Amino acid sequence: MKKTLIIGAGGVGHVVAHKCVQNRDVFGAITLASRSIGRCEEIQSEIKDAKIEITTVDADKTEEVIALIKRIDADIVINVALPYQDLTIMDACIATKTHYLDTANYEHPDEAKFEYKEQWARDEAFKEAGIMGLLGSGFDPGVTNVFFAYAQKHYFDAIHTIDILDCNAGDHGYAFATNFNPEINLREVSAKGRYWQKNDSGVGEWVETEPMEIKMLWDYPEVGERDSYLLYHEEMESLVKHIKGLKRIRFFMTFSESYLTHMRCLENVGMLGIKPVMHKGVEIVPIEFLKTLLPDPASLGERTKGKTNIGIVAEGIKDGKKRKIYIYQVSDHEKCYAEVKSQAVSYTTGVPAMIGAKLILEEKWRGEGVFNMEEFDPDLFMEELNSQGLPWQIKELAV
Repeated sequence: MKKTLIIGAGGVGHVVAHKCVQNRDVFGAITLASRSIGRCEEIQSEIKDAKIEITTVDADKTEEVIALIKRIDADIVINVALPYQDLTIMDACIATKTHYLDTANYEHPDEAKFEYKEQWARDEAFKEAGIMGLLGSGFDPGVTNVFFAYAQKHYFDAIHTIDILDCNAGDHGYAFATNFNPEINLREVSAKGRYWQKNDSGVGEWVETEPMEIKMLWDYPEVGERDSYLLYHEEMESLVKHIKGLKRIRFFMTFSESYLTHMRCLENVGMLGIKPVMHKGVEIVPIEFLKTLLPDPASLGERTKGKTNIGIVAEGIKDGKKRKIYIYQVSDHEKCYAEVKSQAVSYTTGVPAMIGAKLILEEKWRGEGVFNMEEFDPDLFMEELNSQGLPWQIKELAV
């Protein structure tokens, strides 16, 4: 019987635990670990028809993770903890020769940097250990990468332009709250934007923009028209390596005016700062303090209504003719909560994490080293999306 270790018991960990139990024949004995045993107990109490083990672990400490992996003899570690902890957990998997999966790239806790460099640097160590590391098996990154691999395989000879479009039209009733970890969310949104394109000489380069400088209006099926803002997002970094013929790639996300107004106010008074400051003789990090004041994203599920729509638009050439397609997935917050007691933002990240781990354990996606999602056969993942709660659609658009 396989043995699965899930590290992280936030909103996404919540979904992963439920979905792994639904696929118990693949995941076998399931252990959920977090720094907070209380969060684990809450999830354990919800899963009444199947047993999962729970325990504590400090994922900042590689030796603790190593000891836990050895104790339960895990076949795979599903990392849905903080992106700050990716490297310590990866190193523990190398030491124990255990397959690894995460949903977001490594971020340094003291710098607003989002890049795969340090994870890719562990490729040789993963090969030597004879194990597989699958990076970014969430939705974006994750499903969006697979959408492009699917488009490249079935619809194009070459993809020239890529737009990733992420819309959360959910309403949780709060004046201001984030749908996933506030530190990660606010750091991403307040950072400078970037997109990649080939210049007039045909050389690919990153173009930097001011935060929220570029905006476009997009009509999202089942949601409607929404203002969408250009951000930097990590899946672009791997896609520029693997998509043939690419000339430009961009990422857009929707935000309400209320969200943007609150964020600008917080930024103006320094509350999004990631450097320590002194407060009454105590050193604090402003954004970490802000996190304690905001609603816990894991608590938003029951009160969130509306839908998400996340997809990709690819334009390129097929048989010498121009072509443009839109692949997207729509989820309903209330339906997600009814199934796994989490809202759709957590659901759309947690389900793909489970699917990626499932394909590894079933040896349908195989390899030694560190990989991104678009490097494998997309058809298998696309089939799983339809059967595991994330059905997708394709539209042909006018060129």
